[in-house]
Amino acid sequence: MSIDTRAASTDAGSAKTLDATPARALGEFIRAHRERLSPEAVGLPPGPRRRTPGLRREEVAQLCGVSPTWYTWIEQGRPVSASADALARIAVALQLSRAERAYLFELAAQRDPAEPDAPGAADAPATLLQTVQLVDAPAYVLDRQWTAIAWNTHAADLFTGWLDGEHDRNLLRFTFTEALGQELIVDWETRARRLAAEFRADSIRHLNDAPTRALIDSLLASSDAFARYWASQDVFEREGGRREFNHPRHGRVAYDQITLKPAHREDLKLVVLVRL
Repeated sequence: MSIDTRAASTDAGSAKTLDATPARALGEFIRAHRERLSPEAVGLPPGPRRRTPGLRREEVAQLCGVSPTWYTWIEQGRPVSASADALARIAVALQLSRAERAYLFELAAQRDPAEPDAPGAADAPATLLQTVQLVDAPAYVLDRQWTAIAWNTHAADLFTGWLDGEHDRNLLRFTFTEALGQELIVDWETRARRLAAEFRADSIRHLNDAPTRALIDSLLASSDAFARYWASQDVFEREGGRREFNHPRHGRVAYDQITLKPAHREDLKLVVLVRL
C-alpha cells in the first residue's frame, strides 16, 4: 500500500469518532490544510497533472526545510518528535491563520514561540456572572463546553428552546440536535458550520477533559451535520458580527454579536447581542 493510500484509508472512520490520539489528530489537521493549498499559492509551478489535491508532501517538506520522510510520518500520525521551530515552519508553509496556528501548537502540545507569555491567576467569575444582569440586551456567559452558566431575561426571551424554561443549556446541542435551534437561526447551515469550526479551535486547549470529550462524542453520534463539519478540520476564531433569527413571537430580528473574554479566564465567554 502506498503512503498516500494508507493515509487516506484512515479517514473513513474519523468522522464519527473523536480523534484517537493527539499524533493522529495533528497529522489529519496538517494533511487537510496541505490538500487545500495550491502550488500557485506558494509560488510553485503547477507542474504535471496531480493525482492528489493541493501540494505534495515533498513540496511542503521542502518549504519547511525538513525531510520528506519526517513530514510524512507527522501526517501519518506516528509518534515522532516535532519541535516548536519545525511546527512554526509548517504553519508558515501551510499559510495557517492565527486560530489555525494556535490549534496546530495545541495539538502538538507545544508552545508557539510567537505567543506572548501566558497571563497570571484567574479572576473570580462572580463579577462576570453578575454583569450579565446589568446588560440591557440579550447577554449570556458560556463555559468551556459552551454551556450557558448565566443569562438575562432578554436572552431567555430571544433564545426559545435554549435559555427559556427547562432545557439543555449547551449551545452546540441546541444548534445541532434541537429542531427549535434550526428554526430560530437564519442561514442555519452556514452558522452551524462556523460554530463547529470555532469550537474546534476553542476546545483544543482542553480536549482531554472528560466533559469536552463526552460532548463531542455525543454530537458526533447524534448529528450528521456536526460529524461532517468536525471532519472537515476547519478552524475559525470566534467572531462577532450580524446574527439573524426567525423568532416565533417577534418575527425576523437582527443583532450585532459581541463576544468578550474576561482577563485571565479565556475559557469563559460573555456574549452580548445588540439589536440592529
